[in-house]
Amino acid sequence: MKSNLKSWLLLVLLACIWGSSFILMKKGMFNEQHEAIFSSTQVGAMRMLIAGLVLLPFSIQVLRKVKDRKDLRYFSIVGVCGNFIPAFLFTYAETHISSGLAGIMNSFTPIFTLLVGFLFFANKITRFQVMGTIIGFGGITVLVFTGGDVSAHSEELLPSLAIVLATLLYGISLNTIKFKLSAYKPIHVAAGGFATVFIPSIIGFFAFDTISVFKRHPDAMNGFVAITILAVVGTAFAVFLFNGIIQSSSALFASSVTYLIPIVAVIIGTYFQESITKTQVLSMFIVIFGVILANYGHLLFKKVSKTR
Repeated sequence: MKSNLKSWLLLVLLACIWGSSFILMKKGMFNEQHEAIFSSTQVGAMRMLIAGLVLLPFSIQVLRKVKDRKDLRYFSIVGVCGNFIPAFLFTYAETHISSGLAGIMNSFTPIFTLLVGFLFFANKITRFQVMGTIIGFGGITVLVFTGGDVSAHSEELLPSLAIVLATLLYGISLNTIKFKLSAYKPIHVAAGGFATVFIPSIIGFFAFDTISVFKRHPDAMNGFVAITILAVVGTAFAVFLFNGIIQSSSALFASSVTYLIPIVAVIIGTYFQESITKTQVLSMFIVIFGVILANYGHLLFKKVSKTR
């Protein structure tokens, strides 16, 4: 019971952290006048590089502890699929589509987590997981589309598909952590993943001519501060939390954070005097019900059956 409570508390904390990531990406790329500062590729490279630097001491530790060379391959999958490529896909998408649409597309992660686990990791899917995932996705759809911040035009097709691809990669990474790297501590899984993409991040930092922005743009430091917070808190620390949730519960439960992120965004919006509708409140309860059903439906069913 204590373990479940801890997992839920960590999931909520993670949702709060990642709920602010979209705005930090925007502030890294644009100033208050919505003028470009750093490009999407520059933000992606800096985010990965800074997070890699923060985790570097742990990366050295885990690379020394690797006993099987196959584990290096799994760390590479986590680094590339769970961090590196999605970082560029999301920043690219955020230059073209609204944060609301990005939020709903991000909610494909639990669906891909189920499918990848079933197809490639022999992970069984229960009817409650399927039902809960569908209900949760339905609730988040209502939440985002009643928020008034979603627009989907033909020119947004590629950016939207970029996020779908990112969520597929997340599904691969989540299952790899759960089924192939469970013997390692969460901090070592996070550090090991970033260690495999550290050199590409350095190459990207210089190849995308990031230094020139610091020299010529007056708002470069403001953008850099946002990117640093995104990298340290929203990436390095958040990935550590995320990996811990995966190992202590399940990949599906951890991926449920993508359903909670838009809820956090709505709550934050009310703090800044943004209105919230009854439909949005109802959709939040639908999402939470979906998450509970997917992860605890089988236990509830057993209890109901016993009482009969």
